[in-house]
Amino acid sequence: MATAQLYCVCRQPYDVSRFMIECDICKDWFHGSCVEVEEHHAVDIDVYHCPNCDAHHGPSLMKKRRNWHRHDYTEPDDGSKPVQAGTSVFVRELQARTFPSGDEILQQMHGSQVTQRYLERHGFRYPIAVHKMEELGLRLPPPDFSVKDVERYVGGDKVIDVIDVARQADSKMKLSAFVKYYYSPQRPKVLNVISLEFSDTKMSELVVVPDIAQKMSWVENYWPDDSYFPKPFVQKYCLMGVKDSYTDFHIDFGGTSVWYHVLWGEKVFYLIKPTPANLALYEEWSSSPNQSEVFFGEKVDKCYKCVVRQGTTLLIPTGWIHAVLTSQDCMAFGGNFLHNLNIGMQLRCYEMERRLKTPDLFKFPYFEAICWYVAKNLLETLKESREDNCLPPEYLIKGVKALITALRNWLKREVTEPASEVPDHIRPSHLIKMLTKEIQYLENGNCGSKLMKSQGISACPSTRSAHERRSHARRTARRLRDQDHHHSHSPKAPSNLDIFEQHTQEVLKRLEMGPNEEDASLNLKFNKVSTASAAVAERSLDNNLRLLLCNGRIIRVVCVCVCVCLKCTGLKLNHICSESATSPSTEEDAIQGMLSMAGLLYSHPSEDPSSSQESWWSRTNRPSPDYSKREHHAKLKHRIQEHKNFMDSQGSGSNSSSEAWSSHTHSPAHGESPTLGYQYCETSLSPPLHPSKRPASNPPPISNQATKGKRPKKGMATAKQRLGKILKLSRHKPFFV
Repeated sequence: MATAQLYCVCRQPYDVSRFMIECDICKDWFHGSCVEVEEHHAVDIDVYHCPNCDAHHGPSLMKKRRNWHRHDYTEPDDGSKPVQAGTSVFVRELQARTFPSGDEILQQMHGSQVTQRYLERHGFRYPIAVHKMEELGLRLPPPDFSVKDVERYVGGDKVIDVIDVARQADSKMKLSAFVKYYYSPQRPKVLNVISLEFSDTKMSELVVVPDIAQKMSWVENYWPDDSYFPKPFVQKYCLMGVKDSYTDFHIDFGGTSVWYHVLWGEKVFYLIKPTPANLALYEEWSSSPNQSEVFFGEKVDKCYKCVVRQGTTLLIPTGWIHAVLTSQDCMAFGGNFLHNLNIGMQLRCYEMERRLKTPDLFKFPYFEAICWYVAKNLLETLKESREDNCLPPEYLIKGVKALITALRNWLKREVTEPASEVPDHIRPSHLIKMLTKEIQYLENGNCGSKLMKSQGISACPSTRSAHERRSHARRTARRLRDQDHHHSHSPKAPSNLDIFEQHTQEVLKRLEMGPNEEDASLNLKFNKVSTASAAVAERSLDNNLRLLLCNGRIIRVVCVCVCVCLKCTGLKLNHICSESATSPSTEEDAIQGMLSMAGLLYSHPSEDPSSSQESWWSRTNRPSPDYSKREHHAKLKHRIQEHKNFMDSQGSGSNSSSEAWSSHTHSPAHGESPTLGYQYCETSLSPPLHPSKRPASNPPPISNQATKGKRPKKGMATAKQRLGKILKLSRHKPFFV
């Protein structure tokens, strides 16, 4: 491998992170720290001589100042070029200008009044000034905290970004070098420090951000601990500026809201409302080539001047365009935070930054990633509001709509721009779809105050703090419910089989009653008894047959009975049939239709039993032609009810094991009681598997709405059609059982 080229007196290879300067004599490159040349000083050198060349060619030559109003002070001062922002001439002219008072738009409040509840109700649209920081929950170092103290807590070797105000240019230097500059009796330049974030230093322990910024911050509330992306730290900044420092008009990155507190000194803010017209003018001004030559405050209708003195805290809302002048040496603390109150404006500011091609260094870190995290959490918030039967506030609904649009655009952009900030555990398309459904639900079903009142829907706070007392438990319950949905299905509405059984009972009622008994009520009684494992059915009417069932399966036949008790619900069906004569053929047709709908097999009494499947209990005798019609239909209804409950038990995922069933015959005193050959279509005797081990099957629909609009398979008649045929048959051949 080729040896890396070495530079400087230290003979080290090139390091992109370190400032270097080229000697105009030997053409070698030197680290600024090795030859004691600061980056912001390098622009003032016209011809540089390295230490070796300095001995032979003399010291470096410096540039000569020719003007005080241009960023390039070597330009001739012929009066042909306008004043540029940040220069000493510009600062003097700015201080001489008159502006509308900031009192017109500034809200003077006590810290105890600045709460999340207040901002949710009244909005956060205008700057707020608070004069007692303790009421805000803000904690800072004492007013005598100095620049040297900052160096002691942060470390002198920390490299910081410094702005050369006269050139409005950014450069890097060690904190120790800035401290030396600050305390020097003659300051050759005006340097300003506005981006010293100290969350990872010892000084962080001295500062507690305002409660409102902590509670509303997206980063503090929604950024997960296990995120692949590093957590953005933008809540703790230390600003150190000397007199006449100036920062031109700007919107804080990502449209973040800002809190400022002046520890000592004084700052002057020039504030402009973020109206659509002003924002359009700002974007046009920011992209113009002569931006520094135009004072943006003159392009808008009003620019307000707000003086922030020692001990005052200023809260600036989303999107406000502002410039800052340091009228005297000053130390201030501040921080940025995103929140739910102005989501649309935050997204608009971010998209403006993209159009202006703002460098990543000056943008909110991982802005798109945090928007995905917020979208996931807001989906849960909307679900909770719907479950609580209350409308989310209007600002949140508008914010989610804007967020959906932005997420869709970012997802489309993934095709051309591979750099993605979508978190790994988030399904972006599914998340957008679910958010859209929640918004459609709110728009289609719960819009308007009249509808809110008629449906008992009330507006409720939907930010994280308003739900934090119950959101964790609710989301945990929802996750458990979603997991259980794969193992069991608890119907909340009658199944198709329930509806069919009820309809069959009504038909049987009409068949059993005579013309004079049309208004008589059906003698049906349901008793629900909870048991631990199985239910035993025992009841005798005029007959003596008793069936012992467990979990919907027949265990033993003791004597004839028309009472069935099924599985753990202990459902008892008692029905007394009325006696009536009917023609055998019509009766058999009705029975055949009923049993085909119920999923039972019917063996005609005259058929040979050997030609059919085995009956569902053992028989010793063939059915007698003069079999009792009353007992005949009692058993018919008994088997229909039994089949229904059996199917319910199979669908409910019960894990109770059924015992092997056998059949016995009991002969009544006056002779043998013949039985009809009704059979279940399901003849398997294997014990039911545990729900987790059963093969996947399609569960029965929760209600008939699940199959509404779906056509039956070709060649298969619906239960309603089959029952209609039976009723049609009964009209031609009336009969009563």
